[in-house]
Amino acid sequence: MEIIAEEKTLADLFHAIHMKEARGQVGKIKGHNDGGKALGPMQIHRRYWIDSKVKGKYEDCADLAYSQRVMLAYWNRHARIAVEMGDYEILARIHNGGPKGYLKAATKDYWNGKVIRKRDGSEIVKDKGVRHYLAEYHNR
Repeated sequence: MEIIAEEKTLADLFHAIHMKEARGQVGKIKGHNDGGKALGPMQIHRRYWIDSKVKGKYEDCADLAYSQRVMLAYWNRHARIAVEMGDYEILARIHNGGPKGYLKAATKDYWNGKVIRKRDGSEIVKDKGVRHYLAEYHNR
């Protein structure tokens, strides 16, 4: 009997991004990589929130569920096909780099992390990317 792995879900991606952005912390977390400009467990910037058009106030981004609604609305505005197709790399890179983030070289490390390949072919992960958290969470 062949066992087919379950497909990763949007909930898995939300978890992976939450781990990458805030190491699973919740609440009114200020950004650590951007001088405190982003807010909450998903590290959402004010312009991102405005662009999402989700009702509420920016401070609501301190709530994990609200932040996820903001992200989904943002993705549906800028990458509806990626949402429908489950292209989580594109969605993660847009979350990190804006509407055209999936085209930016700078967002590759956000997805892939920073990996050093040793001479013997083995790898050392210096900074986990979203894909690492996605795989870990999905395979739990």
